[in-house]
Amino acid sequence: MSNFWNERFAANEYVYGTEPNVFFKEELKKLPAGKILFPGEGEGRNAVYAAQLGWDVVAFDSSSEGKAKADRLAKSRNVCIDYQVTTYDDADFPDESFDALVLIYTHVSAEKRREYHQKFARFVKPGGCLIVEGFSKEQINNDTGGPKDSSMLWSEAELHGDFASFSDVTIQLLETELDEGEFHAGKAAIIRVVASK
Repeated sequence: MSNFWNERFAANEYVYGTEPNVFFKEELKKLPAGKILFPGEGEGRNAVYAAQLGWDVVAFDSSSEGKAKADRLAKSRNVCIDYQVTTYDDADFPDESFDALVLIYTHVSAEKRREYHQKFARFVKPGGCLIVEGFSKEQINNDTGGPKDSSMLWSEAELHGDFASFSDVTIQLLETELDEGEFHAGKAAIIRVVASK
């Protein structure tokens, strides 16, 4: 999978843009800065934004090309992020060591989704926050981004189960217009989650 993302991120332009995801941006502004984790962070747009707000940022992705672009973006914005090149399987952090966990369009195989989500949830402190945005099952009918395998798209029930260790879980299904680079553009069916632990 890292070869796929290295090829996609090898382009000079930032294929998902350099501005943070709109929903993530709105939610992050509500939180006091702390330590934050970004699995599957790609080219770094969300991690860099968090660093600009004073967060202690840790991010990872399997793509070395993604890291190179994230580091370049961080330098251009005069911030530092701890960006690691590793896989979801190999990523390892102490339990309860982050104040926030952010998953933005981090779709994986149906067989691994629950395992990864529960693994990442363990890294969040009691009282910590979860922010998620991705494609819902209905996105299979759109050609505006995301996996073409419906089992990799998310449902409300799946995410409730995956993040059962969180309380005050709010999940929203909606259609919106995406404008996040060439691969996330146009009408999309998405799902959003905010929760605290």
